[in-house]
Amino acid sequence: MSSDYIHVDIEMVQSPKKSGMPCGDVISCRRSNAGTLIICADGLGSGIRAHIGAQMCVARLFESVSQGFSLRKAFSTVAATMQQSRDPGKPFAAFSIARIRSDGNATVLSYDAPAPILVGRHGASALANRPFSLPGGLAIESNCQLDVNEGILLMSDGVTQSGIGYSPFSEWGTDGVVRFVSDCLARNLEPALIPHRLHQEALQRWQGLFSEQNQLQTTHFATHFSPYSMKEQNNGYYGKPQKTIPRSDYGDDCSLILAYCRNGQTLNILTGPPCNSDVDKDIVRQFLELPGIKAVCGGTTAGIVARYLDEALQVEQEPTSNIAPPRYAINGIDLVTEGSITLNQVYNIMDEDVSKLNEDSGVTELRLLFSVADRVHFIVGGAENNANQDISFLQRGVLSRKVLVPHLIDRLEKEGKLVTVKYV
Repeated sequence: MSSDYIHVDIEMVQSPKKSGMPCGDVISCRRSNAGTLIICADGLGSGIRAHIGAQMCVARLFESVSQGFSLRKAFSTVAATMQQSRDPGKPFAAFSIARIRSDGNATVLSYDAPAPILVGRHGASALANRPFSLPGGLAIESNCQLDVNEGILLMSDGVTQSGIGYSPFSEWGTDGVVRFVSDCLARNLEPALIPHRLHQEALQRWQGLFSEQNQLQTTHFATHFSPYSMKEQNNGYYGKPQKTIPRSDYGDDCSLILAYCRNGQTLNILTGPPCNSDVDKDIVRQFLELPGIKAVCGGTTAGIVARYLDEALQVEQEPTSNIAPPRYAINGIDLVTEGSITLNQVYNIMDEDVSKLNEDSGVTELRLLFSVADRVHFIVGGAENNANQDISFLQRGVLSRKVLVPHLIDRLEKEGKLVTVKYV
């Protein structure tokens, strides 16, 4: 499986200032062809009012970008709005927004928020920044080129200011966070766990339990694992924290989001003949030139590809599955399956644990490819398939390609995949 682009893994963790209340911070991310967009917004104060302010800030940023605003324009527009809302009665939020493109180019803009931190292979550092032109506000811009095994950490000031007031030197600050992250990296801690360790340390500091003072080992897990969390691999330890902290109110909301780069996997799927058969060769050529894994779904589509490659279209002679259609095979293509029924069966098991897939079939193989892919690109032909109009297909609940592909895309995006589609 070839790696053809930089994929950005997202790890996030947060906790509210007061137990049982909403967190006054909002952290969120979105993927698109333009790159991965991450936002950390810190509402003024804490609780419901702060959460609403942060949520409105995030919504405005995403909406501005979706309407075609440049990142700087979207940032400036929302920051200007916040400048006019520096009033306890108005929804104000400090925030940082970062965009990481598929080539690793990254831009971070911060308004009244802690400086972003570069998480490297062997250490961390505060990202170099320059003032951003914004009358009356504290705005900075950072730019860098990320490589594999590097990332950017954003956080609310509940982390950088954690412990303030417990001793004359209790305030952590960005420098303290950088030292802590560097120490985690020196201990070969898996990057996905760094935000959770950092979060746990911030909570300890709010309770006056400084690891530097008490010589606590940095082996505490966050109690708020995100859906993206990975199991602890270090020292053969898995699962729950070795030491937990009694829950009580903390000095502030604490939020962290790490965007970390790695080699990504792309899966390309060609399914259905084009509306105009005159472009068959052009479409197949474009498909074959795409980097990544290649799967063809559909007997007619497979025939078009086989003719273009001047290869024989082989049919699985002894399929082992009693329910999945037989596979095809074409030299040079990673997976070739039947179309409608195979895609429908894959869709039906999208929510199931892949460890349950124990049969050898095209359905199982395609589902496994979906699970390992970070980016999925569909090329969907619009030619009508008369066979799919048969009443028996409707009786069995077999969705047409036109209806099914958007459902598949929705499921894949919910799994955190970047999905693109081209209709031909």
